[in-house]
Amino acid sequence: MGPLVPFIISNEFNLIIALLAGIGFGFVLEQAGFSSTKKLVGLFYGYDFTVLKVFFTAGVTAMIGVLLFGQIGILDLSLIYINPTFLWSALVGGAIMGLGFIVGGFCPGTSVCAAAIGKLDGLAFVFGSGLGVLLFAEGYPMFEKIFLAEAWGPVLMNEKLGMSKILFAFLLTAVAFASFYFTRLVENRVNGIQSKLPKDKVIMYSSAVGFAFLILTAVAITPDSKSRMEARINDELSHADLISVEVPGDKLANEIVNNYYRINIIDVRTPESFKAYHLPFAINIPIDKMSDRQWKNILDQKHKVNYFYADDQQIARKGYLMAGYMGKAENFLLKDSPSNFKKMFEVNEEPGSNAGKKEIDIYNFRKKAASDMKILVDALKNSTAPVLVKTTKIKGGC
Repeated sequence: MGPLVPFIISNEFNLIIALLAGIGFGFVLEQAGFSSTKKLVGLFYGYDFTVLKVFFTAGVTAMIGVLLFGQIGILDLSLIYINPTFLWSALVGGAIMGLGFIVGGFCPGTSVCAAAIGKLDGLAFVFGSGLGVLLFAEGYPMFEKIFLAEAWGPVLMNEKLGMSKILFAFLLTAVAFASFYFTRLVENRVNGIQSKLPKDKVIMYSSAVGFAFLILTAVAITPDSKSRMEARINDELSHADLISVEVPGDKLANEIVNNYYRINIIDVRTPESFKAYHLPFAINIPIDKMSDRQWKNILDQKHKVNYFYADDQQIARKGYLMAGYMGKAENFLLKDSPSNFKKMFEVNEEPGSNAGKKEIDIYNFRKKAASDMKILVDALKNSTAPVLVKTTKIKGGC
């Protein structure tokens, strides 16, 4: 559930869901007969392919769900942890596990399921698994070379096959449904059954196949959430009237001096431009990084007002519009460019002797505002930085 936390599922509720999911998984596993060695080893003898069907169904369902959630923007696929591949470890470890599966009748997960309901063979298998783990840990220096051999990194099957994720999903789904059909033929032959599937089950299985391919087709032909947002923003940029949300530099300076704790000043330029010069208390969120999850708390909040600026007003407007799609905060645009703001408050040329009262008042205001902003920046150098949500890939797996 890592990629859904904390924006869809809270950190606190995450553990509760994990507990309920674990209990539910164990219950379904036992009810499906996976605590029985006879049912599990049927895969190797051809009389019961329930294990293959369950694992294929789970894999295909999860794959389609991940692609669909990623397409509509609920799930951030970049945060899904991919276990690194060590080829020889996988081959040797797979052979050992397969042999243990045939001899003992359990895999690690199903052995715990059997042990949980008090089966002695399950308890013996769990104990043996523990000894194996201990043996590997203590003898690691002996196994290290083969364990780390042929390190391919976090590769994906579709990348190795040179195809897109969606094409691989179509292929794997087709392979899964084909395997269901052919394993049924094998089961019937081994068990001496001649009956055909009832009509209602044929309709049910056909509907499942059609539904799976329908979702994959929808994912394949529709643009993802980022592309849709980009298209809408580009359309709005061409005709949207944003004059009403533009704020002059003097007004923003007044907000900084008097209400710095109620505003966020967001610089959507590149990090290099931001480093060269930026407004007091500004946060650098480059325009191409605004959709990253770490900025969601800033863009989607009710207690602060966001002000966007850039060297190019069109880029600032794009940042303003993106923020409107990504959050519910009140947003405004700085009318002046950062170079103009700097000229207004850092250069601030003294008016001539013939200057009118308005020019003198503006000069005095800017001079005092520049001094106040400098004092505030020095006093609050480290306390005004935003608290960012650190996004990391959650490690784990079966």
